[in-house]
Formats: sequence, C-alpha cells, structure tokens
Amino acid sequence: MGVCFDKLDSMLAPLFLFAPGAGAPSSHPWIQRWKRRLEEIGEVEAFDYPYMREKRKRPDPLPKLIDAHRQALAQVRAEIGRLTILIGKSMGGRVGCHVSLEERVGGLVCLGYPLCAMGDRTKLRDQVLRALTAPILFVQGTRDSLCPLDILERVRTEMKAPNFLHVIEGGDHSLNVPKRALAAAGETQEDVDQRIFRAIGEFVSFTKRSRFPG
Repeated sequence: MGVCFDKLDSMLAPLFLFAPGAGAPSSHPWIQRWKRRLEEIGEVEAFDYPYMREKRKRPDPLPKLIDAHRQALAQVRAEIGRLTILIGKSMGGRVGCHVSLEERVGGLVCLGYPLCAMGDRTKLRDQVLRALTAPILFVQGTRDSLCPLDILERVRTEMKAPNFLHVIEGGDHSLNVPKRALAAAGETQEDVDQRIFRAIGEFVSFTKRSRFPG
C-alpha cells in the first residue's frame, strides 16, 4: 500500500467518525491528539456514548452502544460517494465493527482492538471480526494483554474481510512505548505515532482504490 497525502483533497478526503474507549471521553488528550493528526488527511468527528455524557462509569450494554454509534454516524454521514471510516480506540473500535454489519462504511480502524475480554484468552470477541465485510486495519501493541497477537493472527486468517495489521513493538493498549525502550531504539513516541499515521493513510488509500462502498 502507498499514499500521497497531497492528493487527498477536500472532495476526496474521508470522513472519520472517531469513537472513544470505555474509560475516557472524546475530550481526553489522547483522542484529541489523534483527532488533530487525522485532520491532516480528512474530516474528523468525535463523539461520546450516552453513559459518558451522563457521567456514568459503567458502559451501557452492547446493543445500546451500537445504537448510539449508529445515531452518531447518521448525524455526520457525509454526502453520497464520500468515504466514511469508523475509527475507534479499544471499545470504540469494537462497537464500530458491529455497526459496520448494519451500516455501509468504507473501512474500519481499530486502535487497540479488545479481542480478549478482561484479558482472558478464553473469552474472545472474535465473532464480529469473522462476520465483517468492510476492510479493517488493526493497530496493536505487542504488550497489549487485551489482544495477544498470536490469537489475532489466527483470527485474521479466518476473516473474509480485507484486513491489515500495524504492530507497535513494545506498545501497550494505548499504543504507547516505554521511554526506556524508546531511548534504546533512539526514537520518540512521536516517531511511533508517525508510523501509525502513515499506516492509516495507506489504509485510506487502499479503501479508495478498492472502491468499497461507504
């Protein structure tokens, strides 16, 4: 895959609907940092699930999360022919996958997919991945206990949707690499994030070429 960002003009640029993880709202600095970065290649709309807006800590049941996500998509749905990509951190990415089974979207980007519920390797959230038809990009850290890469790789081989994986060596569930590891590699977190950003850009380019309806 390859991408030329200068060719992603305003008419062709995608719309990203950005869903947060379970523990922090869209105003969290992590979400806002990635929102600003993604705005370099498209329009970005972030939203909060109702339980977050109501200051409740416990997420709503999955059907309610899916319904709220679909409502957010309906509110920001771009004009016909514009690529719409659901991007989400952890739970937001998982719910986005469920939404894509009911709504036509151009692609999915999961920033730390929570494959194993509570980190339990026997409790997999893989059925929705096997049902996907929209292209998906997984961005996963090697230290993320919620998504062991050996299990994800097995699931990926059994998926029917085009799927891609960008691995962050030493990355945790928030895609952050320990400072000691960064120093040893002569890098910064910004270097890591730039590679993630390029992977997302390449994925956008792929979805455009594949003309997947979104």
